[in-house]
Amino acid sequence: MSQELVLEDRSRSAKEWAFWLYLGHGLSVFFTLGAASLIPLIFNYVKRDDSAGTFVHSHHGWMIRSFWWYLVWVCVGWALFATVLGIPLAWLMWVGAWLWKIYRLIRGIMALNNNEPIGD
Repeated sequence: MSQELVLEDRSRSAKEWAFWLYLGHGLSVFFTLGAASLIPLIFNYVKRDDSAGTFVHSHHGWMIRSFWWYLVWVCVGWALFATVLGIPLAWLMWVGAWLWKIYRLIRGIMALNNNEPIGD
């Protein structure tokens, strides 16, 4: 016999917001290489307090940290790109950062779908 987890309205609403924010970050990474992730990031900061006390709260922190670390590695790639010898390393850094961001989004949305908190 299967059991279904019934979420209270607050948790359900927070989970729906988190899902759409994961989708926004994902679309941004695929279509703008993360440049448009600033929009879902702002919503992450706004909605994080609304999800306090639920498992969804950790997902907002996860997406926020993912954004900032992705930005750091992209900037390091640009610094390497400024040097002629660093151009191949810059491309490697950008591809690695992009794959890492995709991994974080997939891992996060899977945990959200399973109603689990996410952490480093």
